[in-house]
Amino acid sequence: MIRNFLTNILWKKIQIIMKKNQCHRWKNDRHVISAILWKLHTGSPWRDAG
Repeated sequence: MIRNFLTNILWKKIQIIMKKNQCHRWKNDRHVISAILWKLHTGSPWRDAG
């Protein structure tokens, strides 16, 4: 099973796009994007904690 969806090369390409469209306020973009990709890969439910 792939644990690291974002290689450093792919992450650098994504960062360029994200810097142009700064409409979010996450502290660590790579962790958020990795979590979204993991959710999509596994098909696990995205539960609302609140």
